[in-house]
Amino acid sequence: MDILWAGGLNNPMDAIEQMSYLIFLRLLSEKDDLLAKLDKKYKRIFTDKWARYAWGNFVTLTGDQLFDSIRAAIESIHELPGMSATGKLLFNRATLKIYDRPTLRAVIQGIHEMSFDTGNGDDPKGDMYEYLLSKLSTSGTNGQFRTPRHIIDMIVRLVDPKPDMRICDPACGTAGFLISAYNHILRQNTSKPELEKGHVSGDLLKAAQWRFLEEQAFTGYDNDANMVKIAILNLYLHKLEKAGIEFHNPLTTNKTGQYPGMTYDVVLANPPFSGKVQQESILSNLNHGLNTRATELLFVKWFVDHLAPGGRAGVIVPNGVLFGSNKAARRVREMLLHDCDLQAVVSLPSGVFRPYAGVATAALIFQKGTRTKEVWFYDLTADGFSLDDKRTPIDANDIPDVLSKWPGHEEGPNSYRVSLERIEENDLTLAAGRYRPVTQQAVNHDSPADILADILKIEGEISKRATDLLSEVRHKP
Repeated sequence: MDILWAGGLNNPMDAIEQMSYLIFLRLLSEKDDLLAKLDKKYKRIFTDKWARYAWGNFVTLTGDQLFDSIRAAIESIHELPGMSATGKLLFNRATLKIYDRPTLRAVIQGIHEMSFDTGNGDDPKGDMYEYLLSKLSTSGTNGQFRTPRHIIDMIVRLVDPKPDMRICDPACGTAGFLISAYNHILRQNTSKPELEKGHVSGDLLKAAQWRFLEEQAFTGYDNDANMVKIAILNLYLHKLEKAGIEFHNPLTTNKTGQYPGMTYDVVLANPPFSGKVQQESILSNLNHGLNTRATELLFVKWFVDHLAPGGRAGVIVPNGVLFGSNKAARRVREMLLHDCDLQAVVSLPSGVFRPYAGVATAALIFQKGTRTKEVWFYDLTADGFSLDDKRTPIDANDIPDVLSKWPGHEEGPNSYRVSLERIEENDLTLAAGRYRPVTQQAVNHDSPADILADILKIEGEISKRATDLLSEVRHKP
């Protein structure tokens, strides 16, 4: 990142995109070499006219020769025979943007020298890429931005996805929710001895469960082509190269002939908040009963429509969804409360998405198919980081308390349960402040006569000291 910045590529999104192409090229070449060593019958990807695009050929080149070779590889590799659908999507319309030749060579050498050793059971590639993604510090024009990892992990733990569940994020961005769900499943299915060694290996998973996780469990959509490419490589580096990531707008285009089509056991998402979709572009079935252009309301309806019976969701919404007075917002809350079991509303601090935005939000946890009986509210006031643009680590953190109280929906200073009947009496509003318990403490005050006597006593003391001071001043020469 530092080399690219100094070489003139100072847009973090462009820098990550360019490194994504180069890292993928190196990994694909190394995988090709490894499979060729293991199986003599294996047909190499980088053979014949494609042999010149193998990573090893770039390492010794310099100047225009290096630039021309890398550009040709990036722009044509989507046509490579045997390239996976993931790889083809990643390199679709790809081009080289590192024009400074010495900078390009320095980046090639840097990536070539990176150690991807997994000998101790850990895989540094995924952690490396997560670090790069943390440098994305700007919000997209439609209100999309990277969700903090610790908030994602909290929501995933509240939803608790299992190995045999189909999991979808229809606004996946960099695929943070999908990767967190994968890591959660691995941790929940790792033996105690492995965990004690610091390895989250998923050693308790059966072969069929592994295949399902790698090939069918994860689906992600995004309508930003750059985000799709980043998500693809992020999943690839986390060993999920067959995850179904597509460039797709779920609000305007149906994946199958009949709506809703495919349904999922788990939906995890933080969809764009501020966008307005053109009325004529919105799927008619999706907008039925809402008649809105607000993306946050349309996405909540999409979540409910695409959950399988008994399916669970953990999603982030702006507070306007919780108490908006318009017909569409009220209809969405009616769906959450009457068509689903809305189990929790976790209010998030307004600074949790800084420096991108200061919008007030909440996490909703709900299950489709059962009418809500009561909702567990939690006012999360601190998440372990300062709520300014710097977001520096601090001690105050309510997330452990959320997770410890969640299994029993325990009540406490920040948490309380509210019945559906009471919510219905308040026009289905889910604004936490409407139901927050008011605690009254009895305070013993002195009688008015005693208070007045104390005031007169104090004033007498002030008058006496002032008189003494005046006398002292007058007698000074």
